[in-house]
Amino acid sequence: MTEPAGAPQTEVARLAAGAKAAARELASAPTPLKDRALERISCRLAAREREILEANALDVADAVRAVASGTLARPLLDRLRLDAAKLAGMIAGVRAVKALDDPSGKTVARTLLDDGLELRKVTCPLGLLAVIFESRPDAVTQISALAIKSGNAVILKGGREAVRTTAALVAAIREGLRDVPEVPEGVVESVAGRAEVDALLVLEGVVDLVIPRGSNELVRSVQARTRIPVLGHAEGVCHVYVDASADPGMATRIALDSKLQYVAACNAAETLLVHREAAVRFLAPLLGTLQEAGIELRGCPETRRLAPRVTAEATEADWRTEYSAPVLAVRVVGSLDEAIAHVNRFGSGHTDTIVTEDAAAAERFLEKVDAAGVYHNASTRFADGYRYGFGAEVGISTSKIHARGPVGLEGLVTAKYKLYGSGQVVADYSGPGARPFLHRKLETG
Repeated sequence: MTEPAGAPQTEVARLAAGAKAAARELASAPTPLKDRALERISCRLAAREREILEANALDVADAVRAVASGTLARPLLDRLRLDAAKLAGMIAGVRAVKALDDPSGKTVARTLLDDGLELRKVTCPLGLLAVIFESRPDAVTQISALAIKSGNAVILKGGREAVRTTAALVAAIREGLRDVPEVPEGVVESVAGRAEVDALLVLEGVVDLVIPRGSNELVRSVQARTRIPVLGHAEGVCHVYVDASADPGMATRIALDSKLQYVAACNAAETLLVHREAAVRFLAPLLGTLQEAGIELRGCPETRRLAPRVTAEATEADWRTEYSAPVLAVRVVGSLDEAIAHVNRFGSGHTDTIVTEDAAAAERFLEKVDAAGVYHNASTRFADGYRYGFGAEVGISTSKIHARGPVGLEGLVTAKYKLYGSGQVVADYSGPGARPFLHRKLETG
């Protein structure tokens, strides 16, 4: 849709009210209907490939100039670029979500409170989502597909650097939804502009969940401007810890992949911790390989002593920094517990990995590190909804409430309790001679 005209508050409130009504209708839609809508969206995205790529080319051209002038961060340009292969992957992602089980309407618990009085816990959609994101075109298709499959409506707000791309993708999605007239109008909407975002963030009671995807500044700004629940992560300060018994070749491959496979990703490693025993064995060649791969290293004093090619000193600020660039802070630690303490102090609770041949050390790391993702002998880059088998993700949450880690379909539903009675009243279960509850657990299959 085009940017709302007139007073932003009034227009956005009207749009959100329509989307909320659509969400209530979609909440009870059967799975085959939602799957048919996703298939039509896939077809329309493919049919509009030329228009989508042309829109992206215009956005990228503007973004290149903005990076050159210093008004746009380079990682946003990297995330913005779209080609035919990436679009095909986005379309495949929509179909992957279609193939997943519907998370809504599932009975997850049954309890017989008394004869003729049964309580059921049933999953249901959250309602209306507002998703605010920077740059990434794939966020449009991922979020829309996940919202529809789980029975939610969504209002999208892309960054200004991706305004044409977002508009072209949303147009294709809405065209696909119109191919299935049983789907209510307003399931996928979009807004543009800061004033519209401000208007959206005050709609407590209409919007059920806000999901910001982007920089630390974006997430913190959204959190500060709304009373609506916010799901997301402010930073991705991820760690690779090379333990005393680590295999040098494995440590090198995991460190390289965690840092360089996609440096702008929130799950890219920002700090490398190395146990002193491993550092004595192979720190210099490990860091030499990272430098040859184009990584700028900033090291603690012991790192620079053991690997003299590392000349830049790491400060405490480096331990807290999400570079989103080929830069890596390196620290030598004296023990597993020191590594765990460093991660818990400076990490963002996103994703951290240990490289070790010691199973007990690995398990201690996985148990003691307080993060949404904790890995053993694997790259931090595996923190992704698609790689987890979720089809896609609306974002990665470092919150401990409702959903944590990559948030796929299961993170977009909540539950309601349905009580089936036969005339019971609470008075029968109170006072002298009260009737006892059975509280018998029943099978849900």
